[in-house]
Amino acid sequence: MDKNVEIAVLCDVYGEMLTKKQLDVIDLYYNENLSLAEVAEEVGITRQAVKDSIQKGEKKLFRIRRKARNYEEITKTRKANTKDII
Repeated sequence: MDKNVEIAVLCDVYGEMLTKKQLDVIDLYYNENLSLAEVAEEVGITRQAVKDSIQKGEKKLFRIRRKARNYEEITKTRKANTKDII
């Protein structure tokens, strides 16, 4: 999956778990296709702060997805084990 699409989907699913600024910056960068400099000007922060916010936001989204998948696997395993016992 293309990274832009992947980030957009993750924001739709888990975006509420990001800070407002992270979500806004990621939205402008990925969905509005603004450059780092354009996002910085729009939000009123430095280009480096935009880059840092995007990186932290992406990292958080991927970590949340990984934890959600782990939870699903554990839940499936427990359900399967419970069925075997009963």
